[in-house]
Parts: sequence; C-alpha cells; structure tokens
Amino acid sequence: MSKLRPLAFAAVLATGLAPLAAPADEFINILTGGTSGVYYPMGVALSQVYAQIPGARVQVQATKASVENLNLLQQGKGELAFSLGDSVNLAWGGDADVGFAKPLDKLRGVAAIYPNYIQIVATADSGITELASLRGKALSVGAPKSGTELNARAIFGAAGMSYEDLGKTEFLPFAESVELMKNRQLDATLQSAGLGVASIKDLASSVPITMVAVPPAVVETLGAPYVAATIPAGTYEGQAEDVPTAAVINFLVTSSDVPEETVYQMTKLLFENLPALQAAHVAAKAISLDGALTGMPIPLHPGAERFYKEKGLL
Repeated sequence: MSKLRPLAFAAVLATGLAPLAAPADEFINILTGGTSGVYYPMGVALSQVYAQIPGARVQVQATKASVENLNLLQQGKGELAFSLGDSVNLAWGGDADVGFAKPLDKLRGVAAIYPNYIQIVATADSGITELASLRGKALSVGAPKSGTELNARAIFGAAGMSYEDLGKTEFLPFAESVELMKNRQLDATLQSAGLGVASIKDLASSVPITMVAVPPAVVETLGAPYVAATIPAGTYEGQAEDVPTAAVINFLVTSSDVPEETVYQMTKLLFENLPALQAAHVAAKAISLDGALTGMPIPLHPGAERFYKEKGLL
C-alpha cells in the first residue's frame, strides 16, 4: 500500500493545480439544404472558415432547407441556418399553413447573402414554353414546405394558377427531380437557388432543356420580398437567351441562445473570407458587406450588430 500513497498524493496535487474548469467547446451546427443545392456547398465552405474560431467544433447538416432550418434553430438544434427571406418573414410572424405553428421568437439575423432565382426548367420535348403551358404537365415544386415550395405556391398564385392546374405535382428535392426528368417521368421542375445550381447544370448536360420565364407582371403582383431578375444567357448549357424571372434574398440566421461572441466571430469571418465561399459556389459572388442588412426581416443578433457597428453600417 505504501507504493500507492505517492501516486495518490500526486493525483491529488495534479488536481489541485489544474484549472477549475476547462473552457467549453463552442459547438456550431450549420443548417443548409440538399446536397445538390447551393446552401450545402456554401455551408461546407463556412464550416472550414469557422474552424478558425478558438474551441469551435463545427459541423454541416443537410436538411430540407428554409422551413426545417428555422424550426430547428427555434428548437436549439442549430447555431446558424440558411433561409429564404420570405420563409424568415413567415417564421417570425408564425404561419401554420407553411410549417410554423407559432411565431419563432428566437430567430435573429446575421446577414443578407445572395439572391435565390426562381428557375423553372422543362425538358425541350415537353412542349412547355411559358408558365401557362405548365397546365396539365408533371412538375416538381421542391420538398414539401421547403423554401422552394413556398416560392412555387407564391408564383402560381400571382400567375392565377394553382397545383390543381397541373397534371401531376411532385414534392421532391432538386436532385431527385432532375433524375425523374432524365428518365422522362417528369416534365419540369421549379428550383429556387443561386445561379448555376448543380442540379440544373446536371440536367442541361444530359437532355435539351427550356428555361421558363416568370414575366415581370407576375413579379409585380408578387411584391416584396420578390424582385424582378434575369437568368443570363449561357448560365446553363443550351440556354441561348436571357430569361426573366423573380428573385428573393437569402439570409443567414441564428438563435438568440447563441453567445454574442460566437455570432460576432461568425459574422466577421464570413466577410473576411468571401473568396473561400466564392470558390465553393459562384452564387457567393453576390455577397457583399454593403448589402448585408438589405431587407433584414428580423432583429439582428447582438453579435452581428456589434460587427456592423464596427464597420459603420449601423
């Protein structure tokens, strides 16, 4: 037993000299979207940037995008989320019809990032050339109650149409929609994403496509937060002309439960590392500090507010 006493004493001594509590790791879960969209690769790029935050443990979660992301934030199951502006607005007010049973009062703004373009693409042999010719056709409108699907509802409503006008309505993520189109099981898909989204690039390289316009009159009927936009010619293989459409701003959103210093660092590192995001996806070229507060539909998180005050934006 005498041999054990020095060891026991050493253990007690070591305990006494050790700090009372080691600094806790800061866990950052980034809520994105489907892996074939824009949110996911940008989330991966952000996770690599946020690895610079001392003690941060960062992960990226693929989700059904905007609506699910905002609900997960409210539930404390994420620290940063990508979301479309109209979804954020509906979440803050509460709208049970679209998936927000009550107002999500913990949501806080980080930054406006890039616009999502409403991109309606049909196979060339479907005969679809305009919104009206979607009647009687098979269309995928995105995952149920996703930001894309909310956009689809809004576009149809402004055009005086509904899902009932379609021959078939599928509620599928981007990649699955494209696979059905390649197999001639679907005529068209509506995807709300940054320009050059991987799923439509994949489709355009596989079959001839037609990009379907959302006319300016429909965009005007929609109103804020939608704005008129253009998908430039050559964005996708076989797209010879500019295509008018609608766009809506994407936001990075956090929770009031996330510490101020963490959100300050996330906001600061976002704008200090824009080239890394641009390398992940061309849509990130639209992100700028000047536009960071454009159309913010919810209160800013104090950490983000501190950063913008330092930069003279507030």
